[in-house]
Amino acid sequence: MKILDINTRLLALTAVFASAAYAGDPPEIKAKVAIKEVASWEGTPYKSYPTGQPQLTILEITIPPHTALPWHQHPIPNAAYVVSGDLTVEDRVSGKSHRVSAGQGFAESVNSSHRGVTGDKEAVVIVTYSGVEGTPLSIPDKGEKAEFEHVE
Repeated sequence: MKILDINTRLLALTAVFASAAYAGDPPEIKAKVAIKEVASWEGTPYKSYPTGQPQLTILEITIPPHTALPWHQHPIPNAAYVVSGDLTVEDRVSGKSHRVSAGQGFAESVNSSHRGVTGDKEAVVIVTYSGVEGTPLSIPDKGEKAEFEHVE
C-alpha cells in the first residue's frame, strides 16, 4: 500500500509541476493611443458634440489605388485609422494636405471641405463617427457625388 501511496503522490506532484510549467505568466495586454486630439488634423478646434440621442458609427472604407474621394464635409466629429495603404487628406479651402500611412490615425475635419486621395496601393481606413440619430456621416460639396455610395 505504501508504494501505491508514494506513486500516487508522485503522479499528483508531477501533474502540479506540469500544469505550472504550462500556465506561465499570462500574456501582457498592451494599449497604444492611435490619436487623442482636441482639434482636427489641420488645426481647427472641435466644438461641442451635437445634442440628441447619441449614435456611434464605425465604417471600414476601402479606397482603390489612385482614387480621389469627392470633396465633402462631416457635420460631426470623427476619427480615422489607416489599416493599410496611404491616404493624403486635402483641405479644399486652405490647400493644406496631410499624408497618413498604415498604422497611423488622424482627427478628421468637421464642417470643412476636404477629401482623401490614395497612392499606388488600395487604402483601408477605419472611421469612427460620434453623432446623433438622423445626422448624416458625410455631406457632399455642391456638384460632388457622395463620399461612399453603399454602406452595408
